[in-house]
Amino acid sequence: MPDLNFEITGAEVVPYSVLPTLIFKLGIANVSEEERIHNVNLKCQIMLSVTKRRYTAAEKARLQDLFGTPERWGETLRAFLWTHVTTVVPRFSGSTVVDLPVPCSYDFEVVSTKYFNALGDGEIPLTFLFSGTIFYENAAGNIQIEQISWSKEATYRLPVALWKEAIEESFPNSAWIRLPRDVFDQLYQYKIEHGFPTWEAAFTRLLRASGEEVQS
Repeated sequence: MPDLNFEITGAEVVPYSVLPTLIFKLGIANVSEEERIHNVNLKCQIMLSVTKRRYTAAEKARLQDLFGTPERWGETLRAFLWTHVTTVVPRFSGSTVVDLPVPCSYDFEVVSTKYFNALGDGEIPLTFLFSGTIFYENAAGNIQIEQISWSKEATYRLPVALWKEAIEESFPNSAWIRLPRDVFDQLYQYKIEHGFPTWEAAFTRLLRASGEEVQS
């Protein structure tokens, strides 16, 4: 009966991707090295283990939108879900390494995007929780099915710079926000009426009108 162990050995940015994507290098090893694994339908839940790193004063200020003021972090700072991903692991015996692609959202309505964007540098502590179905060959040569144990997991510390590189690859020097249609229509009308050539010019004017300092 297969007993698979998992390890994240590295991560890299997918170049020239339409959407920001990271590839995690996933090492898989079967305790029984001679057993033939035909394939694995692998599911992975990736958690952000946010309590396992330190935060600068600037990061704490930017994270108030998620966790409140630092005085409340003893109650509010908890691990939370980043994303779910799936992949099919091809035939192997003993051990193998496969790519685990993870799309990175740049939607600021998504909690994980707010968290990543608030970080200056350092590493992001991740916990990978695995599940799925193993198809393997027993001693008699028959195909058998086994479920991955719910206790299987792996940890990895993703450099913040790598996430930022993935975002910059697809959205260079840009950010995206989602607005209700009625709010967008009002902003669009404001842009037209004042003759602003770009959205940047329109937002800069609104910020100055509110008394906010605009950084160029």
